[in-house]
Order: sequence, then structure tokens, then C-alpha cells
Amino acid sequence: MSVTNEFMNNEIQPSFFKQLNVFDWVFAALLVVGSIYAFQKYSHLMDSYEVGILFGTAISFIAIGWIWKPARALMFYVALISLFAINLYGTDLAAAENNFFLKFLFSAQSATMWMSALFVMATVAYFIELFSANEFTGKVATAMTWAATAMGFIGLLVRWRETYLHGIDIGHIPVSNLYEVFILFAIITALIYLYYEKLYETRSLGAFVLLVITAAVAFLLWYHFEKDASEIKPLVPALQSYWMKIHVPANFVGYGAFALAAMIGVAYIIKDAALKRNPQGLVALRLPSLDMMDDVMHKSIALGFAFFTIATVLGAMWAAEAWGGYWSWDPKETWALIVWLNYAAWLHMRLMKGLRGTPLAWWAVIGLFVTLFAFLGVNMFLAGLHSYGEL
Repeated sequence: MSVTNEFMNNEIQPSFFKQLNVFDWVFAALLVVGSIYAFQKYSHLMDSYEVGILFGTAISFIAIGWIWKPARALMFYVALISLFAINLYGTDLAAAENNFFLKFLFSAQSATMWMSALFVMATVAYFIELFSANEFTGKVATAMTWAATAMGFIGLLVRWRETYLHGIDIGHIPVSNLYEVFILFAIITALIYLYYEKLYETRSLGAFVLLVITAAVAFLLWYHFEKDASEIKPLVPALQSYWMKIHVPANFVGYGAFALAAMIGVAYIIKDAALKRNPQGLVALRLPSLDMMDDVMHKSIALGFAFFTIATVLGAMWAAEAWGGYWSWDPKETWALIVWLNYAAWLHMRLMKGLRGTPLAWWAVIGLFVTLFAFLGVNMFLAGLHSYGEL
């Protein structure tokens, strides 16, 4: 009887589109109107591929906003503040030195510094929440993570405009060097975490995930102050391509998801050890169940693997256009293949062989170091066609 009732409930469930309300459609309409406005204003700077990217991004954002409603507020505030900052600039890059809002809040550099500070404070707040179980502290940690993510996006969007203020031939999407992509990594990892925090209704994993984001922020700050990495420079010829606009973001969704899975793996290993040592101890009680963490690891790696696969295919197509061949066994390409094979094997062992538990958690942690070398180590220690990405 229960099976019949469940079947009937599934049968009468309205379709996804019928569940949408008037606010959902208003949200979609605003994004469509914004895309059309951007096309009319900047179409002279776009080729046909970039027009496709513009409207494809709008459709993707509509889907994200429909599925995950908290993302709407993020999009709204990021768009509003970014447009405000861009309007303050006008056509004068020097406005950043004279305008209060630009100098202290919303220039690319100021917004990035705020992002960095907020992520560090959020990490501390998540650790306090983990050990104190204070709900207010947890809400503050979540709010600071959302604010840091917003400031990171604002920093990148305003930087995009700043590149064009340096010169029409210098202007580019800000995902072209290590400084810019470390910002991208931090905010994408935070977004994926915030989605899972809401989905599973737990903040206990925030301390672990924010640790890897704080590590990225620490590198970003070192890179900024020691190497003057925030300076805007013209792109090398190989990067002057529409492929960069889709290859790099797809790659960093993969990197962010892999990093999140690794930090969940750390929490899993700690919880497993705590349960064996003292099942009633603070750590054993405060961290989520092993089954839940195993599920988050699996979903994160599956998400990362899907986007990393797309990014690898796009990278091969970009290579064919830039260098005349889809694959050249360049060190960056070789290590990308190693990362892909590593997570393909992880998913195979879990889905086809039924492997679970601590071995997969350790594998996810080790996978982060493999990914880190592919992302950063290759640029530091190995030469090749991607030598423009060196530190």
C-alpha cells in the first residue's frame, strides 16, 4: 500500500516549471533584459562565440537561481554594487584614488582585500561554532562567507572594467593569471560549500572547508604584496581567446569541488578516529555522521569530475587553435590527465566496486595534493607551453 501511495504522489507531483512562481519568472526576465542590454552596449567588442557565452551564461544563471534561491540575492547585490563601482569610475582609472567608495570598498583591490579578511574571520567563526555549538556564531560565520564571496565576485567584475580602462587592447576577463584565478578558486569553493551547508543543514564542516580557502587567501596576499601580482598587464597572445572565458571557470569549478571533497575527507578521518577513541567526545558528537560526509565527498568529486572533464576537452580545443594540436604532452596537459585519471579511479572504486569509508577519505585528501601540483606546482617547477603561468 505504501508503495502505491508513493507512486501516486510521484505521479501527481507538478512539473518543475509549474512549481515556479511569479518571482522566479521576474528573476529570469531581469537576467534576460540585462543580457540584452549588455549585448547592445558591448556587442562591438564581441565575436559570435562571445555572444554565445553571454547568453549561455544568462541561461545558466537563471537555472542556478531557480534551483538554489539564495544565489539570487548574491547575484543581485554583486550586480548592483559592481555597476555602482563601475559608474563611479566613469572613464577615469584615477578615480580609485579620489573616491571614498572606490578607495576603501569597491575597487578591485579593495574588494579583494575585504574578501580576504572576511574569509579569515569566517574561518575563525566556524571553528568557534564547531566547538561551542553556538547557533548565533554559526549564522555569523555563514553571513561572513556569503559577504566574502560577494566581495570576491565584485572585485573580479570591477577588475574586468579596470582592465579596459587601462586600454581597449589590454582589457580582458579577469581569469588570466594566478592572482585572478586564486580569487576565483576561493569564491567558487565557498559557493559550493554554501550550497551543501544549506542542503544538509549543518555548519560543522565549515571550519574544515574554510581552512583551504584561507590557505588560498594567504597565498593570494603573499603573491599580491611580494610579487605585485595585482598589477594589470596585457595578455600574452595565447590567452587572447574566447576559450579562456569558458575553459578557466569550468576548470576552477572542478578544483573547488575537489578541494571541498578533500577537506570533508579530513573531517571524515578525524570523526572516524574520534568514534573509535571516545564515541561521546566533543569531536565525535559535533561532526556530522560518517554517511553524510561520505555522501558529500561523493557528490563533490562527481561535480568536480564533470566540470574538469569539460574543461579538459575545452582546453584541448583551445590548444588546437593556439598551437595547432589538441594534445602535446605538455607538463600542464600531462598533469591534468593524471588528475582526471585519479578522480575517475576514485569514482570507479566507489560506484562499481562499492568502496566506502576511510580509504576513500584518504584518497580524496591525497587527490588534493595531486590537484595542487597540477594547478600550481607545474607552473612553479616545470616549463612548457603554459610557461606564461609561472610565478
